[in-house]
Amino acid sequence: MKRLHKILALSLLLATSFAFGQDDTDNDDDQGSVIQTLTPSKLIAKGQYDIKWFNNLYTETRDLFGPDGAERDIPRNTFFTSTVEAYTGVSENKRVNLGVILEFRSNVIGGRDALDVFKFDGESGSARSGFTSIAPSVKFVPFKNVGNFSIQSSLFIPLVDNEVEQGVFLDQNGFIWQNRFFYDYTFPGNKWQIFTEINSEANFGKEEDSFANNSLRLTPGVFLSYFPSSKFTVLGLVQHSQLIDLGNDFSQDFTAVGGGAKYQLTNELNIEALYTNFVRGTDTGLGQTFNLGLRAVF
Repeated sequence: MKRLHKILALSLLLATSFAFGQDDTDNDDDQGSVIQTLTPSKLIAKGQYDIKWFNNLYTETRDLFGPDGAERDIPRNTFFTSTVEAYTGVSENKRVNLGVILEFRSNVIGGRDALDVFKFDGESGSARSGFTSIAPSVKFVPFKNVGNFSIQSSLFIPLVDNEVEQGVFLDQNGFIWQNRFFYDYTFPGNKWQIFTEINSEANFGKEEDSFANNSLRLTPGVFLSYFPSSKFTVLGLVQHSQLIDLGNDFSQDFTAVGGGAKYQLTNELNIEALYTNFVRGTDTGLGQTFNLGLRAVF
């Protein structure tokens, strides 16, 4: 299945049993903007809200599904995912956040223009769109003295009846237990910052309902940011994704590299743009992603 490639991260299983103690963590309010001080590793305080709208457009004209995994040219396929994540702080010490994730997808295949994903026309045999999953989610800091390490655990519930209709894939028809492990470090001088994550995605459900059911995807990633000012950053990234067969007779891997920028528009709102290129893989597409996101913290 060619569309997996747009999943830029998904994950490492375990991650559940940590005590949410009520001791204060090392969460001093450093000077700087949200993009510099409130990375995904950091949690918000009780009564605060963190809302992110992230849009990912993956498009491909080559893949590795040819004979013996050979690279080949294909008619353009494009997969668009729009995700809204909303969290609120529920602990006085910034150690527990609760939230929900909602995903909408629009896919076009068979040589249609990449921007046709925004037509939402549902043309038979070449396009599908709709809300595809919803996930209750929790973010927590497991160790009170390590405020820059956190875990996000989410259970994605499918909203699609059929994974493929008239040859067009929309989204997985199965449950996904996703755990994301975040860590960041800011170098002395506050000009350079490294952010790392390991994502895990356990896919389960009836084997006949989805190509991915009974599999595990692991995706480590490294992001290096440079801050010319506290309100602006440029970054480079490397990610690798490995889909491990746990009984569904399908495995896959790919590696992507890219870069982007973030800017703090106001004290509450920031914008980000990212680009990635799939440079290698096995049983995958060799496409590109174009990403645009808005985040509000208040």
